[in-house]
Amino acid sequence: MPEPHPFIAYLHNLASKEDRGALAALRRGLGQPPGTVPAMYPYVVPWLPVDARPWQEAAYYLVAALFALHPDPGGAGNLGASFRLAEAKEGGSAADERVSAVERRFTALLSVHPDDLPDYLRQAIGFLRSKEVPVDWHQLFQDIQNWGHPAHRVQREWARAYWGRAPETEQVKEKE
Repeated sequence: MPEPHPFIAYLHNLASKEDRGALAALRRGLGQPPGTVPAMYPYVVPWLPVDARPWQEAAYYLVAALFALHPDPGGAGNLGASFRLAEAKEGGSAADERVSAVERRFTALLSVHPDDLPDYLRQAIGFLRSKEVPVDWHQLFQDIQNWGHPAHRVQREWARAYWGRAPETEQVKEKE
């Protein structure tokens, strides 16, 4: 589990206070280039590091907009684990022989260029919201910042969480 980030804690606080105005302002950033929606500035700019690079700033704006779309608490693990849970809710599993619609969606997300990540993540978070699968926003915030790493560490970790062996407790539940 990543270190809790104060910005994500702030977003969770907005949601717990049911600050509809703030969440609506943040949602206005959906589908827009990160940092181009002035309504988001009061909620994001105070949290930006003084020496933030453009890609770091973009991560703040992107996560804020996505969070406002699906602020449900309780997510655990990376998006691979979230998609695995969504697959299970549909009655399948990532280990099934056939390729499901969830798996196709997830595979497309893994191959996304960093420039296209905001659009694909918006679709992914909307899908997870429709399946009532919460997101670990601390983890996603960290993963977005590392998405473009040449070793594709984030993508490999998501793949491992989706297609990898289930933890022992999960395997026992599947057999019952």
